[in-house]
Amino acid sequence: MTQTVTAGAGAPPRRAVRPVPLGARQRWTRRAPLLPALLFAIVVTQIPFLVTLYLSTLDWNALRPGRRAFVGLANYGEVLTDARLRAALLNTVLLTAASVVASVLLGLGLAILLDRRFPGRGVVRTLLITPFLVMPMAAALLWKHAIYNPSYGLINGIVGGSTDWVSQYPMISVVTTLVWQWTPFMMLIILAGLQGQSLETLEAARVDGAGPWQAFTRVTLPYLRPYLELGALLGSIYLVQTFDAVFTITQGGPGTATTNLPYEIYLTTFRKFEYGEAAAAGVVVVIGTIVVATFALRVISSLFRMEATR
Repeated sequence: MTQTVTAGAGAPPRRAVRPVPLGARQRWTRRAPLLPALLFAIVVTQIPFLVTLYLSTLDWNALRPGRRAFVGLANYGEVLTDARLRAALLNTVLLTAASVVASVLLGLGLAILLDRRFPGRGVVRTLLITPFLVMPMAAALLWKHAIYNPSYGLINGIVGGSTDWVSQYPMISVVTTLVWQWTPFMMLIILAGLQGQSLETLEAARVDGAGPWQAFTRVTLPYLRPYLELGALLGSIYLVQTFDAVFTITQGGPGTATTNLPYEIYLTTFRKFEYGEAAAAGVVVVIGTIVVATFALRVISSLFRMEATR
């Protein structure tokens, strides 16, 4: 039923204005400018993925170009049972989890510091963001040669000795490089959340007798939970695909100590020339990334709902 709104004493009631539903032609007219971008996205992403799905069902080795056979899901069985791929999966989980947790914690600490006013805060913020702007390959080369090198690296120059950090601590070396690069990303997300926090709520907590630690753990941290989840999920989506740091710093070694799934897919494609098996491994990585991305989208939608209710 139509509601009426009284404009004032003696004035005739006015009917509430309702939006006129658009026809099919008008809806398509509004959507038409987006169609080229949609078609481009389909051609660039979905068609190659469908081709990858097809390749994952073939027994295809480039060293035997004339022998291709349809094997169904056999390549997926090989991916899930192969010892090297299982080790690569474990390394991927370890590498991603360690990098995300460390960068979120460091980003939280830096965001709390930058949320305070002090002279030169803008300069400090710019300097802290800089590592995220460095190309991944350039960052890996910088850490490998300028910091980890046993002869002239920065670490050995400070602590002395000639420790080969990459050979003795390969996983820590890769994780440290990724944490250095991704901490600014986490810091920006958390800092945006901190600057949107209500100062009245913090003041009320102080009036009620809460100390700095209690105000942080019981007021600020619960408020920042969606931002922490968003940073962790987005970081996981990107870091699970890490290739540059592993390829540049350790080459997956020593042995398979730092071989993750993207690097193992590279080895399967360009060293073993098993295209079908590599395609199956790639599909598994894509499915895992989609699962993580689904949770990220839910967190983002919850953040939008929070902002809309303010």
